[in-house]
Amino acid sequence: MGITQISDTKSWEVDVINSDVPVFVDFWAEWCGPCRMVGPVVEELANDYDGKVKFVKVNVDEANELASKYNVFSIPTLILLNKGEIVSQQVGAASKESYQSMIDRALA
Repeated sequence: MGITQISDTKSWEVDVINSDVPVFVDFWAEWCGPCRMVGPVVEELANDYDGKVKFVKVNVDEANELASKYNVFSIPTLILLNKGEIVSQQVGAASKESYQSMIDRALA
């Protein structure tokens, strides 16, 4: 599956809100150092949970409407949605294990 890049609300509706599996969303920006540290971890998770969870990256500079809709004031912000509802959220960089526990709780 890999990671889907989203920059508009139409893609968001299709790829996130209407997804039949939980969606792990990484709100990030090019200029954000901690975001660049989180990126490879999110890629690993996308491989680990392939087929069970969809992974999406939202560049807040390109999709500030989505960022403000989800009250993303600080990046990286990682949100896990299931059936369009937020089930978990992490602001700031965290460990792979922390993100895994977010995902595992949603899959349980």
